[in-house]
Amino acid sequence: MDKIQELIDLLKEKKEEDNFRIFFRIISIAGVIALIAIVAYAIYRAVKPNYLKDFEDEELEDDFDSYFEDEDKPIQLQTRKIKEEAEEVKEEAAEAVEEAKEEAAEEVKEEITETAEEAKKEAAEEVKGEVAEEIKEVVEEAKEKASGSSSKADK
Repeated sequence: MDKIQELIDLLKEKKEEDNFRIFFRIISIAGVIALIAIVAYAIYRAVKPNYLKDFEDEELEDDFDSYFEDEDKPIQLQTRKIKEEAEEVKEEAAEAVEEAKEEAAEEVKEEITETAEEAKKEAAEEVKGEVAEEIKEVVEEAKEKASGSSSKADK
């Protein structure tokens, strides 16, 4: 029975080696195909003519730039006009702000002057009232003194 077992083990080992060999062969074939493709592409790139060498880059670039420069001129003029108009509007706004400041300052000055005059009038009236009361008091005191001295003179 040991010999049968040994034969079975040998068959299993041989199948495993065959599976490994098949896998290795497939990988080798794929590698060779990839290598052939890389060599073919390298040969193609080396042999293929470069048609773009006929055109000079500078001439093409100059034509391209000059074409778009012509188109940009009206836009540049419009941009310049818009900037000038914006500056004018800015200046007008600054002038309007200055005028508004001056008008507001004049109005405030007038209001302050009117308020000061009203305050002076009110103060003058208060002072007049106080002075009038003081004069009345002084007059009454003088009358009292005068009547007191005339009563002393009568006596």
